[in-house]
Amino acid sequence: MIHTGIGYDVHPFKPSRPCILGGVLIPHHSGPDGHSDADVLIHAIADALLGAIGEGDIGRHYPNSDPRWKDVSSLIFLEDIRTKLNNAKARVVNIDASVIAEAPKILPHTPAMKERMATALGIAPRQINIKATTNEKMGFLGRGEGIAALAIATVNIE
Repeated sequence: MIHTGIGYDVHPFKPSRPCILGGVLIPHHSGPDGHSDADVLIHAIADALLGAIGEGDIGRHYPNSDPRWKDVSSLIFLEDIRTKLNNAKARVVNIDASVIAEAPKILPHTPAMKERMATALGIAPRQINIKATTNEKMGFLGRGEGIAALAIATVNIE
């Protein structure tokens, strides 16, 4: 049976933080601020996958109140979600995600992002699609104050 889930994440930029998206360090003057590495792309994908198997959201499984998730790579979340998918007898069909930010430009980094996330999930990179758009200079995203991501995941559950 086919199930879908949707995910969304947003973080403000902080000058002293590295910019990590899809598990890849992106050259930029600041990075998303958060408890873990604040990888908005992985967080949105994690929420979409958890939603598709009816397992709540990222905050339920990896709360920012838990010190063991402090500054951790979000790829660890995907590795753990891979186990949850296997336990639910769910196979990822595809993931489609959009990053919303005025900067940084991510297109040159999407192959590496897909490779890293696919490895963590045990799927093929072609099963992940990543797009980027701006917020047309409107609102906090348009002013370059932060970054957001949306994702949808489709899984097949036996």
